[in-house]
Amino acid sequence: MANVRMAEGYRYTDRNNQEQEHTNWHSLVFYGELADIAATFDKGDNIFVEGTLQTRQFTPKDGSTRTVYEVVARNVHQIMKSRAAKEPPADNDPQTQHSTPEPGVPVEIEANAEVWPS
Repeated sequence: MANVRMAEGYRYTDRNNQEQEHTNWHSLVFYGELADIAATFDKGDNIFVEGTLQTRQFTPKDGSTRTVYEVVARNVHQIMKSRAAKEPPADNDPQTQHSTPEPGVPVEIEANAEVWPS
């Protein structure tokens, strides 16, 4: 089993036309093989998690009742930008070879799309 806190960050423009950033924190629980996979992720990695929301209550030593909301992971994928996006732009040389992403690694579909969270 692995317990992980995941940050979901996004940017938006407020009504005063100021760019704002917001972060939501999610508690994730991985079991079995998914726990082993989760152990390979590093802080800052972009991941896609699919799962179910679980609510549980517990009583710590202070006697108060606490409620915890967790996502129990059922499926997880690491999302990477394509290698071509990381390389400096070519000098319009038609002979230049462009790198392609590894097979099976999800990449953004639109040219201007950002990998979430940015």
